[in-house]
Amino acid sequence: MNILLKSAKIIDETQKDLHLKTRDILIKNGNIAKIAPNLSAEPETETVELDNLHVSLGWFDSSVSFGEPGFEERETIANGLSTAAKSGFTDIVLNPNAHPVPDSSSDIVFLKNAARGQVTNLYPLGSLTIKSEGVDLAELFDMKNSGAVGFYDYKSPLQNSNLLKIALQYSQNFDGLICSFPLDAKIAGKGIVNEGEVSTRLGLKGIPALSEELQLVRDLFILEYAGGKLHVPTISTATSVKLIAEAKKKGLNVTCSVAIHNLFYTDETLEDFDSSYKVMPPLRGANDVKALIQGVKEGTIDFVTSDHTPLNIEEKRVEFDNAAYGSLGLESAFGVLNQIFDTETAVDLLIKGRERFGIATPTIAEGAPACLALFNPDVEYTFGADDILSTSKNSMFLGSKLKGRAYGSISNGQLRR
Repeated sequence: MNILLKSAKIIDETQKDLHLKTRDILIKNGNIAKIAPNLSAEPETETVELDNLHVSLGWFDSSVSFGEPGFEERETIANGLSTAAKSGFTDIVLNPNAHPVPDSSSDIVFLKNAARGQVTNLYPLGSLTIKSEGVDLAELFDMKNSGAVGFYDYKSPLQNSNLLKIALQYSQNFDGLICSFPLDAKIAGKGIVNEGEVSTRLGLKGIPALSEELQLVRDLFILEYAGGKLHVPTISTATSVKLIAEAKKKGLNVTCSVAIHNLFYTDETLEDFDSSYKVMPPLRGANDVKALIQGVKEGTIDFVTSDHTPLNIEEKRVEFDNAAYGSLGLESAFGVLNQIFDTETAVDLLIKGRERFGIATPTIAEGAPACLALFNPDVEYTFGADDILSTSKNSMFLGSKLKGRAYGSISNGQLRR
């Protein structure tokens, strides 16, 4: 498939001669054949002309959930990847929270095969422990050889400290990445939202910031002792930012991410008991949000994630206490980030993170494979039901004013918009 992008403003700080320049981009057989001010369409070439078209490297998301296998009614892999592609994402890391959880090499192979032929590339995480039960390590080496880019018991805190130590030590033999969710379950107790003034006023059981920070301190001490590579998904408190910064100063091999919604909303949004805002980690206070945004700007927080989590309507339209945690995020990711930061920063954040998972970062250059996100950063709109492409509809951003919209993406020789 040959594609000609007309009058595309390129956002790519690594290419000084192209950055912020408006160019035509000709793509032939999946590769960028020509970048020039004015190109003519060749035979059998699809010409793409879009209002205020901007182009960057294809976007990356390190924490995406679908449903297949086991929860196809939430989201299939095919429609999930189509949603990602239309939202500007060319590479996503899939969380191991299907049923059964992927804890063997054959499970990883199934996921890779199910994603073949799609515009967006799927990189699966394997479960850290068998069935994500936190008792025995899963087949880490075999899963790595089958294509797993890391190991994670999705949002299930590892209570056995020695197991984390062994995982970090063992994974060094094959350069494996260990992910550990920062939550002390005993401290969190039966809490469901951030512990603070809002939870007290609403009569909802709170999850103290301490529950995240205590677990994070433990994990960082174990990392310092054992060595290895640790990734901490979705931190949410100001103190966690400081702890990560201190660990990096020590030279520890640690990265962390933050969910985009934890940069956008505070726990004040819970006033109406809307379960759309029930997420894990919970939405925190204004001071935490401010510190998280500063941590992103300074680079202490390595990358952002949509933390995309499709859920059935039955799991959300219940009493707040009984509702499941999670929100959609792929469709709204750029519009939210572009509201918080300037466009160049928002794009840079959506590109970061591939190297941590052993994924090559693409480039915008003649002769290189075309891996591009297409978007309009200036359009302002209210995010509505028509903007949701996922099978499930549980987005906390419904009704929010956003700035910037993805047109789609080009990858693997295909255009999806």
